[in-house]
Amino acid sequence: MTRLRAVPRLLRIVLVAARHGLFELADGRDGRRRLPWLRRLLPGPSAAIAQLPRGERLALALTELGPIFVKFGQILSTRRDLLPADIADELTALQDRVAPFPGALARAAVERELGRPVTALFASFDETPLASASIAQVHPANLPDGRSVVVKVLRPDVAPRIARDIDLLRALADVAARHHPNADKIRPHEVVDEIETTLVNELDLQREGANASLLRRNFAGSDDLYVPEVHWSHSSAGVLTLERVSGIPVDDLAALDAAGIDRRRLAAKGVELFYTQVFRDNFFHADAHAGNIWVDAARRENPRFIALDFGIMGTLPEADQYWLAENFIALFNQDYRRIAELHLRAGWMPGHVRLDELESAVRTVCEPYFTRPLSEISLAEVTVKLFQTARRYELVLQPQLILLQKTLLNIEGVGRLLDPGIDIWATAKPVLERIWRRRHGPRALLARLRRRVPEWLAAAPDMPGLTHRLLEQATSGGLELRLASADLKRLAGAARGDRRSAVWRMLGAALTVAAALLFTLPEPPARIGDVSWPAWAALFGAIGAFVAALRPTDT
Repeated sequence: MTRLRAVPRLLRIVLVAARHGLFELADGRDGRRRLPWLRRLLPGPSAAIAQLPRGERLALALTELGPIFVKFGQILSTRRDLLPADIADELTALQDRVAPFPGALARAAVERELGRPVTALFASFDETPLASASIAQVHPANLPDGRSVVVKVLRPDVAPRIARDIDLLRALADVAARHHPNADKIRPHEVVDEIETTLVNELDLQREGANASLLRRNFAGSDDLYVPEVHWSHSSAGVLTLERVSGIPVDDLAALDAAGIDRRRLAAKGVELFYTQVFRDNFFHADAHAGNIWVDAARRENPRFIALDFGIMGTLPEADQYWLAENFIALFNQDYRRIAELHLRAGWMPGHVRLDELESAVRTVCEPYFTRPLSEISLAEVTVKLFQTARRYELVLQPQLILLQKTLLNIEGVGRLLDPGIDIWATAKPVLERIWRRRHGPRALLARLRRRVPEWLAAAPDMPGLTHRLLEQATSGGLELRLASADLKRLAGAARGDRRSAVWRMLGAALTVAAALLFTLPEPPARIGDVSWPAWAALFGAIGAFVAALRPTDT
């Protein structure tokens, strides 16, 4: 029934696609025309439209279909693993500006969400919005204590409209899955799922407030980035109240120059901020285009950015963060074999891919870039080309990595806009290496150990009994491995014949852990000579485990 109600809207989408000549996007690489019968029935593009690039035609069609489809296009622009570069660039440039809805409706929504009259919540509330987009619009206001704020309010009935349009996209995904020649690589249903997830997240303004709050905490007192304060007492899932800030849009170069802003220093800070957010905090602003970045006009010599719009933020799984950082460092050092090894070890590539072939492919992509001066090399461009090449080897990327790739493109674009001569490599390499040393140096390791000590202390009372039972089973032959493979059974037999070595290993591990726990006691342990006795225990245990590990096993 839902699909039937969507038929008129679906027909309009098909007509708009035909008028903009978009059926060619479904054609195969062999030149075969898809859906020829439908093309004969529908009007084609005008001469003026037909001569435009396909990316521009798609952007015009999405704009004609309305603000929700503009938002779809913006989200789709992040999938550079699926879209050709010319289309992705045009979709990135889509402007999410729509006619505002009446301010009286915004006032009513604020009162409904916050449960109090606007006059009790604010000293003043301007019904004329500062900005209006497809999901929400923003109104200026003042708190009772006089502080200036902006109030972001969801558009009326935006959730049902998004739900209807998602149903339409699912219908189009069904068509694409059946007829598109590369449907298995594009995975249209997964793309629609990703768009739906992003839009549903943007409908929760409390989630956006939490994003802003965490980013503000990460950069508290920073000379590089300012994040407006969230006023939680005046916020909910449908209303978000933020500190009102002022600044210069980062792409208004004339205004920046008139204000005396050091653009070269600002450009370098932008690159540093990207690596700091990704690899220090693992929480990055993933919609960092020029419209969401301002510059603090009051700081000339030591400029800083002001972040806006926190609906789309990115994080990475810890493992992917590690592999990505190591890949960047290897790329900085032009170590192609290391890049190939990292892709395989990370599990991004199937195990059957040959290392030498992958190394050769990486070299083929990178070497032409390294013939240029480093200041002319785009790290984002090299990364995109590497991902595109790796796709031929069945590269599997998570959406977070794709979002990061798009963010890197945006940040480099802003950096080169501010300072066309910026050396991205010289700026990024020391920042990443410094952050990575701190994340994985001795102090970081000690901090992680300290965080784990309470867990070890909680488990300590059970360890003697568990260790005793395990040792009893090992020495009596009761510890068995039940495996189906004949080869693994033989390995299990060899392990049973080496129980004494296993006992030593377990004793060594137990002594080492016990020593670590004793070091956490409030009273210092007794000493033997110049060394505390837990340290001697750990040493003897480690030596025993090491000797046992060196003993050959029977096969």
